[in-house]
Amino acid sequence: MTTPGPSTALTTPAVALPGWLVARVHTVLALAAFGSALVLGCMLHYKKIVKNGVAGWPKEWWPSVSATIGDWYPERSVFQILIALTAGPRFALVYMLYYVHHSTTLLVIGVLRTFMCGGWVYITSTDGPDVHDACMIAYVVLTLPWMIGGVLCSRGKARKWRRTTASAFFVSLVPLAYFYHQHKVKRIPGAYTRRGVQTRQSAALSVRDESSRRAARRNVCSNSPPCVTRLRSCAARRLARRTELKARTVPEISITAHPIPQAAEPPVILNWFPAFLRSLSSFMSDLYLAHTFWVVFSAVQPTLFYFSIWELAIAGPELAILSALSPALLGVRAIAIWAANKEGQITMHLLSLVAVASYVLSNPLHRLLLVTPATACVTLRQAALLLQDRKGYHSIIWLLGLLMFSLTKFANHSNNPVWPFVDDASGGWNKTGVILAVLACGDLYTRQTTADVPSRKIDVSAMPQPDTHWLAAALPLGSLVFILHAYLTEAGTLTAWAWTGWHDYQPSGPMSKHAALTLLAISAGGALALSSLCNEAEKDDAEKAPSQAQQASSTGGVIAAMLSHPAWYALGSAASFVMYGYRGWAGYAGSLVTAMFWASLVPGIVARAAATGKPGRTLGTAMFIYILMILANVWTVAYAFVPGGVYLRERTDLVMVAQTLLLAPAFAWSREARLKTPVLELPRTARLRAYATLAICCILGLATSLYRQPLAAPRPYSPGPRIITAGIWTVHFGFDNAGRDSQRLISELADDMRLDVLGLLETDLHRTVFGNRDLTRLMVEKKGYFVDIGPGPNKHTWGAVLLSKFPIKHSTHHLLPSPRGELAPAITAILDVWGTDVMVVVSHNGQKEDALDRQLQSMELGRLMAEAYPMPTIFLGYVVTKPHAPKRAPYRYLVEDGLMYDIDEDDKDRWCEYILYRGLYRTAYARVSRGTVTDTEMQIGQFVVPRHGSTTGELTKDERYLRSYREDLPVEHWFPDEYYGDKRSGGKNKHFYHVFDTPLYYRLPEGAHV
Repeated sequence: MTTPGPSTALTTPAVALPGWLVARVHTVLALAAFGSALVLGCMLHYKKIVKNGVAGWPKEWWPSVSATIGDWYPERSVFQILIALTAGPRFALVYMLYYVHHSTTLLVIGVLRTFMCGGWVYITSTDGPDVHDACMIAYVVLTLPWMIGGVLCSRGKARKWRRTTASAFFVSLVPLAYFYHQHKVKRIPGAYTRRGVQTRQSAALSVRDESSRRAARRNVCSNSPPCVTRLRSCAARRLARRTELKARTVPEISITAHPIPQAAEPPVILNWFPAFLRSLSSFMSDLYLAHTFWVVFSAVQPTLFYFSIWELAIAGPELAILSALSPALLGVRAIAIWAANKEGQITMHLLSLVAVASYVLSNPLHRLLLVTPATACVTLRQAALLLQDRKGYHSIIWLLGLLMFSLTKFANHSNNPVWPFVDDASGGWNKTGVILAVLACGDLYTRQTTADVPSRKIDVSAMPQPDTHWLAAALPLGSLVFILHAYLTEAGTLTAWAWTGWHDYQPSGPMSKHAALTLLAISAGGALALSSLCNEAEKDDAEKAPSQAQQASSTGGVIAAMLSHPAWYALGSAASFVMYGYRGWAGYAGSLVTAMFWASLVPGIVARAAATGKPGRTLGTAMFIYILMILANVWTVAYAFVPGGVYLRERTDLVMVAQTLLLAPAFAWSREARLKTPVLELPRTARLRAYATLAICCILGLATSLYRQPLAAPRPYSPGPRIITAGIWTVHFGFDNAGRDSQRLISELADDMRLDVLGLLETDLHRTVFGNRDLTRLMVEKKGYFVDIGPGPNKHTWGAVLLSKFPIKHSTHHLLPSPRGELAPAITAILDVWGTDVMVVVSHNGQKEDALDRQLQSMELGRLMAEAYPMPTIFLGYVVTKPHAPKRAPYRYLVEDGLMYDIDEDDKDRWCEYILYRGLYRTAYARVSRGTVTDTEMQIGQFVVPRHGSTTGELTKDERYLRSYREDLPVEHWFPDEYYGDKRSGGKNKHFYHVFDTPLYYRLPEGAHV
């Protein structure tokens, strides 16, 4: 064995790194440290980190740096780990500056400044406020000579860049000191928030200056010692290689202009499968994975909005919606290559399954922490697929996945069975969903390229491309993603838009059972989109054609030209106007045309986005547009709880105009542009399978609609004694206290209490933040109720629902006067109760902050009930008042002006929910605790309807308050025994009779006409 001598060691090549790489690593680590602390802090402890010694939320709404990075776990630990990793590049930058300029002063300042940074980072304001402040001040003071010295030592562009950054930093110190004085000395609420914003701006300028790539490159290359010469020559070789590759590259529709190396194909374990079955398996796997995309993508907003509901304000977790911006990372070539390759696709598929599997977690926050990164992964994966799509295959699969997602919701009472906030108890099929997704990933892993199922590898073959600017492609794509999510992920959303109530025992518009027509409309749009893609025979003819005009004359070319023609855009815009401006069947017809129009645009808009050659910029902008549209859509109704919401109050018209205008760049507005419209070439087998999928979804949708319809008309629980039991419940948007769907819990309690009439409030769930759900589907289809869902999502209310075992003869929707606060919905309905007309009023009035609104709303409700006098009437409402409170509080407007009786005026422990009545004999009154369903109890009133042709007349208080024991009444009047108990024992599903610990019972007066 020989030992290498000195000469051998001298010949070992040195490792050379470009100077800009050190600066870039420092920048990424520093931004990751501060950014992760900010995001985690806002999601987990928002109100705690904005609170200071002067004020808290909402006066203070932006956290300080100190509170964000040092006060709470886990953001403190994540920050400290990442900032520790930043130390190496930071010291390297200090040494590089010294090596180039030989300035000992700058070296000492840089080292001291780094140690001061460690002082205020690791000694938090909670641990030692004096030491923390001293280190922070020293850090800021040392930053001044550090920046000035850097400017003086630099030359050329580096000096100009440093001078600009340093100037901006110095200017930012003035307002920083001013707001600090306002907070520390004058103790003005809100000043600390402005100081916090200014501090982050100053820190960002400081980090950007010392981590400038230009400056770092200039520093390394300004002199020429041996190591620097190697760095410079290395950079020169890299530049020459890049120039040569660019010169040889042919422009193409792909994530990157460079051929992407692929890993070797994994061993195929299914070679014994016939080729046809193998390709069919691949098609079905792609379809299910597209369905999984919509599952995860649509789950993040309901998961995060759970916290906003409880806080009735911006709570911090709303930042999770930014996970949809992950496609912007495709601008980084390394990420684009990884996301497009099979290994990256499988990895992201498996990571997305974390969201599906998170249903096992009982804590809503824990589910959000898993759903958020999974959403980022699944969105990045889908974007990578769409941007490498040369044959329209992945865009069609994406659309079919949406159709499948909407169908499964329609079949499962408007809940997708594999959503993370749905479990076995709420109708979930989560285990089955996870197993199917794993099998689909296994199929992808073992897949080989076939003729009819395109490979997941990027194809580098050239094809005609439209001259598309990246912004003109991003705007329509962002609008399209919003439209598909907001309107087409639930078949019943468009029926809710057109619903107006009942007239002469018949629905005056479409109901949930008609939602299968929405699936047919989406399928029709998908069929048009498929027809715009060439099959193999048309592809051969197009290749032989001498001109683009002849290529466009093929069947696919003609339909593609039609779908990009301004006339098609005009038709879709007109249908959108009908959808917004009309109600009933006319409005729903416009909605169906609009749904077909939207679905038909998917391949064309995706192809334009793929053709730009700027994936990160295009997709990042598109998803940013999507997020803005989502916020605007929510703010039309949630304006009272968000900053600037007043400008979008009840302005769905602005949202619809914006989404339609944003689609305009996707159309060819000149003849030359229409001739250049590319015709995608989808293999024939894939086309046939896509058509078959559309047909199967249509058939299943119609079959589901027929299967879900009750075989018999709804029947009251107690027809013999002529009892009518009515309840009112504010159900918190269909989320229980664990953040899961509460349809089954609501249905079970209503069934146990034998409710013939039920008013549900906070029920308009046809928005992305609620999952586009219908809270009434289960009770209508399983328990047998007539339903009026009240004002639809285009009426900007939180929703009110009337469920009735009795036929609804007529119903009217009302938007109560709301000049200041949230818009209040109400339903007045005439029920046919054994031949007697009984009016039921369901309403959700404003909050306590808006006294004028509550006064005007109560006056209007009192007027409606007084006008119906002496018709028997039941009022079920949320009114926010104390019993017997004087006017302007709502109570007397409803009771006295409305000519109504309080169900029990001796019950002084009420605030939100009230039951009033007249023309009926009240026999029982119960208050049932909220259990785990919501934050509000259920109130129940039991009444007996006078025999047909008779009335109760005017009853005195003594006649109305003949209190009784349960045993003195017939068994039909008894409430179930299972709900006796308290928080510690008894009850059912944590529901129990509370306040009185039992239902209150009343005897009928002498001479009652029953």
